[in-house]
Amino acid sequence: MTQVRVHNFSISLDGFGTGDGRTAEAPFGHAGERLHEWMFATRFWRAMVGEPGGSTGIDNAFAERHEPGIGAEIMGRGKFGWQTGPWEDLGTEREWRGWWGENPPFHTPVFVLTHHPRPSVELEGGTTFHFIDASPKEAIAAAAEAAGGLDIRIGGGPTIVRDFLAAGLIDVAHVVQVPLLLGRGVRLWDGLEGLQDRYRIEAVSSPSGVTHLTLARNDG
Repeated sequence: MTQVRVHNFSISLDGFGTGDGRTAEAPFGHAGERLHEWMFATRFWRAMVGEPGGSTGIDNAFAERHEPGIGAEIMGRGKFGWQTGPWEDLGTEREWRGWWGENPPFHTPVFVLTHHPRPSVELEGGTTFHFIDASPKEAIAAAAEAAGGLDIRIGGGPTIVRDFLAAGLIDVAHVVQVPLLLGRGVRLWDGLEGLQDRYRIEAVSSPSGVTHLTLARNDG
C-alpha cells in the first residue's frame, strides 16, 4: 500500500523550516545551510554528491531512508524556487528549472504545488517537474498514479509539510530538530495544536546534537 512520507526535514529549535530573505543565491534565506549541516556530514550525502567518507552513525541511518521505495515527490513552489506570482511576469526567471541543475536528485516525477501552473519540465535522471494547482488530496491522487505503487515523499517546504500534516495525509514523518535559533522565517508547527493526539511521536538524540523526531499516524 502506498504510504506518504517525509524524510530529513530539518527545523530550528524555535520551529522554523527555512529562514527569512530567500533569494536565488540563498535558498534558505538567512538560515543558510545551518539546518542541514548534520546531513551534509553523513556518508549518505557524501555518496550522493560523489564525495568519499562521511559519518555512519545514527544521522546516516536516518538520512539514507530518504530514497528507498519512493515513486513520486510533492513539493511546494517555495522549494522549487524563490519566485512568486505568475511565471509570465517574471522575465527570464520564468525559465527557472529548479536549484538542482540538469540532473536533480529526485529521479521520479515531482509535483510542484502552485497557484500558477506552467508546462512540465523534464530533466535528466528520470526527474520531471509537473506544476499543478491542487489541494493536498488532489496532489496525493496525482502523485499516487505516477508512483506506480511506490511511496510518495512530501519534500517541503514547511508550509507544504504543515498543510499535509493538518489534513492527516502523512503516514510517517521524519523531522530533525537542530540546536539553532533562527528567530524568523517559516515555522512548521503553527496551527498544529493537538498533533500528538493523531500521531505517535518518538525522539532519538544524536551525538551531533540534533534530535530525530519520528511521527507515525495513529490509526488506532
